[in-house]
Amino acid sequence: MTINLPLQAPSAAGLIWQVIRNGEAKTPAEREAVLADPGFGNHFTDHMVDICWSEKGGWHRPRVTPYGPISLDPAAAVLHYAQEIFEGMKAYRHADGSIHTFRPYDNAARMQRSARRMALPELPSEIFIESLKQIIAVDADWVPSAPETSLYLRPFMFAKEAFLGVRPAKKVAYYVIASPAGAYFPGGVEPVNIWLSTDYARAGKGGTGAAKTGGNYASSLLPQAEAYEKGCQQVAFLDDAGNLEELGGMNIVLVKRDGTLVTPESPSILEGITRDSILQLATDRGHAVERRAISLSEWRDGAESGEIVGAFACGTAAVVVPIGRLLGTDFEIVHTGAGASELALALRQELTDIQYGRAEDRHGWLTRLDA
Repeated sequence: MTINLPLQAPSAAGLIWQVIRNGEAKTPAEREAVLADPGFGNHFTDHMVDICWSEKGGWHRPRVTPYGPISLDPAAAVLHYAQEIFEGMKAYRHADGSIHTFRPYDNAARMQRSARRMALPELPSEIFIESLKQIIAVDADWVPSAPETSLYLRPFMFAKEAFLGVRPAKKVAYYVIASPAGAYFPGGVEPVNIWLSTDYARAGKGGTGAAKTGGNYASSLLPQAEAYEKGCQQVAFLDDAGNLEELGGMNIVLVKRDGTLVTPESPSILEGITRDSILQLATDRGHAVERRAISLSEWRDGAESGEIVGAFACGTAAVVVPIGRLLGTDFEIVHTGAGASELALALRQELTDIQYGRAEDRHGWLTRLDA
């Protein structure tokens, strides 16, 4: 059973939202059982956001509806031409019970860039932010309060027009779903092993590497499986010039002996919001930061000479994790020094303290969602 509520007044985004309550929402006891051990991406809240776009009508009919299956025509363009994008972010409960998210305007801007590359309509930032506030308004009880837990938010957009011609779709759907997330490292953060893929590429020059689109992740699944076979938790990719790009779902940062942080810069790398935040915090501490092309040989030679003393990976889910080893078909880089790992973990702690409201937000990164 669903409960239709009256239309609300126009929001700050200029749209009139309808809220359709889920009459079969989980009971408080059922919800608490999920929050006690949510894992990651295993459970979903009772509602989702649903907004339509059409060539003639623009963005319209914003709704909060019961979470459930999406009905699609078999000829929907997304099923045939992969015209879709998504974002990933978290909602954090602070000690006073308030709910905040981290740098959502940057997520909104990145989604706009992804949309532009995938020939999808660009969702205005104010509608993006409002969609997050709307789902929190009905599912705030799903934001956990245990240490290092959060509510993972997944905005996504896809072409739903039923048409088999190869052109940008004229009808698009935007949704937001939410999933409670437990501590990523319940036993403490441990260094990860990385497999370097040389047989597969994540993205090519002029491709979709800088867009957050599912195809980039699909192309990483086979080499990721190869990494598992090699005893590694993640896979790293090179571009066609032999320069480092990124992992299957995280950015890479190298640590030099003098404390300088170096990260790959390339038009085919997804601009990581977590990475940018970590590098800003490092800059605040007095560390020099370099964003440039990094060849594999520079990492290998630097590790051998002691010029490069460590490395770490960063992304929304894990935040920051030290890299213990990089394995290739005929080589291995091992980082055992404590200094780089200590820096990575200190930056991780500082960032999560900001996200959870335990430290001052000096850069104005937090946006409250429940007010």
